[in-house]
Amino acid sequence: MDNDENIYANASSSRASPREGAIYFQWWKRPSRAAAVCLGLLCVLLLAGIISLSVYQRNQSTSYNNLTKARDQLQKERDQLQKERDQLQKEKENLNKKIKGRRCPEGWREFEFSCYYITNENKAWSQSREECHEFGADLVIINSKEEQVFINGLNQTKNHVWIGLTDSVIEGTWKWVDGTPLTTANWGKGQPNSNKGIDQDCGAIWDHSGWWNDEKCLSKHKGICEK
Repeated sequence: MDNDENIYANASSSRASPREGAIYFQWWKRPSRAAAVCLGLLCVLLLAGIISLSVYQRNQSTSYNNLTKARDQLQKERDQLQKERDQLQKEKENLNKKIKGRRCPEGWREFEFSCYYITNENKAWSQSREECHEFGADLVIINSKEEQVFINGLNQTKNHVWIGLTDSVIEGTWKWVDGTPLTTANWGKGQPNSNKGIDQDCGAIWDHSGWWNDEKCLSKHKGICEK
C-alpha cells in the first residue's frame, strides 16, 4: 500500500507541474500586452503632438509671412513719405531763398512773391505784353481779391490799364496769359459785353476803382507787368 501511495503521489506531483508552468506563462504574458497597449497610446499621443506641432508651425509661418509683407509695405510707405518730406524741405528752402533774395527792380512794386510795374506808354494789348516780356515779365495775372486791391493802389489814374486776360482764342472763354482759366473775376456792371458784336477780346482795368472791362485789343493803354 505504501508503494502505491508513493506512486500516486508522484503521479499527482508530475501532473501539477504543467499547471504551475501555465500560470507562470500567463503571468508573464499579461505585462507584455499592457506594455504594447501603453506603447500604442504613446504612439498615438506622439502622432497627435506631431500633427499639432505641424499645424502650429504652419500657422506661425503664415503669420510670419503676413507680418513680413506688412513690414515691407510700411517700409515702402515710410520711404515714400521720406522722399516727399525731403522734396518739401527743398521746396521750402528754395522758397525761403527766393523770399530773402527777392528785391524788385527800381520802379517796381512788390506784393507777396511778385513784382509789379505799370508801363509808361499807351500801346495795344499785344504790344504792352511784348514790353512786359522785355522786362522778363508778362501782363499781370490776378489770383486773389488781395492782389486786386494791391493793383488798385498801383493804378491811381482814371485811365484804363491792360491786364493779362483775353478771350481771343474762344469767344466768351476768358483765360489768363499763362493759359489758366478765369476763376475769380471783377467785371464791371454789364461786362464783358463785346460792345454789340465788336470784338473786345482783351481785358483791362477801368481805373483805380478796379472794375474790369473787355476792350478792343488794338486800343492803346498802359499795361501792368508782373514777374
